[in-house]
Amino acid sequence: MESKEMKLGTLYTLSAYLLWGFLTIYWKLLDHVNPMETLAHRIVWSFIFMIALLLTLKQFWSFLATCQSLLRNPKNLLAIAAASVLISTNWFLFIWAVANGYVLQASLGYYINPLMSIFLGIVVLREQVTMRQGFAFLLCIVSVLYLTISSGVFPWVSLALATSFAIYGLLKKKINISATHGLTVETMLVTPIAAGYLFLLPAQAFTLSPAISGTNLLLVGAGIATAIPLLLFASGARAIPLSMVGILQFITPTMMLFLGVFVYHEPFSMENFIAFLFIWFALILYLSSVYHHPAKKRAKT
Repeated sequence: MESKEMKLGTLYTLSAYLLWGFLTIYWKLLDHVNPMETLAHRIVWSFIFMIALLLTLKQFWSFLATCQSLLRNPKNLLAIAAASVLISTNWFLFIWAVANGYVLQASLGYYINPLMSIFLGIVVLREQVTMRQGFAFLLCIVSVLYLTISSGVFPWVSLALATSFAIYGLLKKKINISATHGLTVETMLVTPIAAGYLFLLPAQAFTLSPAISGTNLLLVGAGIATAIPLLLFASGARAIPLSMVGILQFITPTMMLFLGVFVYHEPFSMENFIAFLFIWFALILYLSSVYHHPAKKRAKT
């Protein structure tokens, strides 16, 4: 039974990371749409999909109980409100990066993300850091400085993606809430803003006539494309060791790297290669610290 659960957990988690990697292609298909409009549709349709899912799974009343619990705890409500703003910012940055030819910077950002989480753990949670983890974070700093000095361009997209998602993970760690309820609350809090933006937007890519078009289907499908990988990850990560989650999480940025170089033909200079080498070596140190200190690590929600 345990072996079967492990296999299913691996399959679910692998599927989640593969789908997150393919989202690069999904957003590229919408690069003719204003990124803010794409984000607004992603938020609204994610919320609608999650409500439909909760009703299907007969979890709607438990979701309302979760909302009541949050209202009674202003600290948790503030934390999840901040998390909803951060994940919306992260979504926008990724959509914008893909649409504007910054897939490689986005890839670098998601490679940096676990190292940024280590930094936040040290600074905010006062967690003990191993020598390998400390050196891994220093290599991350070196790679960013090298890329900035050698190319003359500060990789702000990479750092903004890594920082927003790392802080989002930190906030989620402080709130005991399921993945389905969490995503529903987060999208619910920002849906009025997103819907208001779409209502006031003078010209939209989403059209009522014809109602069925490639762009319309992609914008509506953004909700499903957002929710499915997250739910797969939530189901899979609980059933497999953290060390395996640590390895699988690099599937997504690796897919993005290959898509950026070989499909979208973004320039990949020697400076880029050296910076990525620093990051890859840092990640090897990070993964080795997970293997050698499994008890000190827990999967991020």
